[in-house]
Amino acid sequence: MTIERILTDLARKRPVFHSEADFQHALAWQIHKSFPEASIRLEYRPFADERFYVDIWSKDLGIAVELKYHTRKLSISIADEYYQLKDQAAQDITRYDFCKDIMRLEKIIQAYPCFTGYALMLTNDSAFWKPPLRKNPVDEEFRIHEGRILTSELKWSQRASLGTTSGRSKPIHLFGKYFLRWRDYSILDVSGYNRFRYLLVEIKNLKL
Repeated sequence: MTIERILTDLARKRPVFHSEADFQHALAWQIHKSFPEASIRLEYRPFADERFYVDIWSKDLGIAVELKYHTRKLSISIADEYYQLKDQAAQDITRYDFCKDIMRLEKIIQAYPCFTGYALMLTNDSAFWKPPLRKNPVDEEFRIHEGRILTSELKWSQRASLGTTSGRSKPIHLFGKYFLRWRDYSILDVSGYNRFRYLLVEIKNLKL
């Protein structure tokens, strides 16, 4: 299964989403349309003894998908449907959570070696795909801009505030090595933050 092709097909019909849940359901439905015989589950629990849920899961296709949808403020009407996107802050926390998604998917692939994991982020916030403007930001090791490589241990700078790291203080440990490449998803006919791009990290065949 090619997630990139599914996202291309989805973008023609849904160039923007109201929320992360809207994106999750739309992507799951597009996967179902592409593979109507495959079972698709949302918020699936892969480990019975852990409160750990995967956004999209298909045993038939052998995939586990964790996704993020982070927006800047944008208002647009498309086909008589109005979208009012919020200006979400805390990019540093979102970066941490995305890296944590990769770590969680690595754990799944260890338990389900025939599966492929996908960590997916869709955003119209260029701060994610562009390198930092300031030197040594507190989330430097969690940065996910174009051309970055994620691997090994990732942790906060010692200058990070308790408010930032609360509930997210543990380092991220990655077994794999991931070269990050952003792709265009859609460009909307409106001024402002009208360009949506996505980052897709594939996790499979971990050799520990």
